[in-house]
Amino acid sequence: MHPNPLFRSEDRPLLEALIDEIGFGMVFMTTPDGPRVAHTPLLSTGDGAVQFHLSRGNALTKWLDGGIALVTVNGPDGYISPRWYADRATVPTWDYVALELEGRVRRMDADGLEGLLNALILRHEGRVEGEQWRAEETPPDLWRKLLGAIVGFELEVLAWRPTIKLSQKKSAEERETIAAGLEASGAPGLAQLMRTLVQ
Repeated sequence: MHPNPLFRSEDRPLLEALIDEIGFGMVFMTTPDGPRVAHTPLLSTGDGAVQFHLSRGNALTKWLDGGIALVTVNGPDGYISPRWYADRATVPTWDYVALELEGRVRRMDADGLEGLLNALILRHEGRVEGEQWRAEETPPDLWRKLLGAIVGFELEVLAWRPTIKLSQKKSAEERETIAAGLEASGAPGLAQLMRTLVQ
């Protein structure tokens, strides 16, 4: 988390929306085998927890249940050029949106895991154009086999640590110039957040 309090937020609905919009993150934990990270789809429960699943053979799987882990969600980011400032006598920086979630992890039972998978399928298939794919299209034997190859987890969030760094130190006029520069350089999502989240 960035140390400047200007870049923090206590807006829980915004943070939950960030998890839902991005839908993917990293789980970190220090294990007896050393520090480990896993990349995984994420689902916010809406009541202070985040669910995810890992391969049964993942290096983190055997250590997570009952442990403390860190989940990170990376939002849009982009290079900020000094040429977009009124006073160019400065240095480049990077604007970004990121969220760190620290909490205790519990292993989900088979019903919870299946519920997580169906919720993830429903959410993400709804974003794909055309007729949605349904889990029922997978033969039951194959579904059971694949379900047995993964483990579901739920992290109860004990600490939310967001960084929403969107050139808040600059004037509204400069932020608009920066947003236009971000759009032109291929970061329209970050530009949109700058225009809507920072007043």
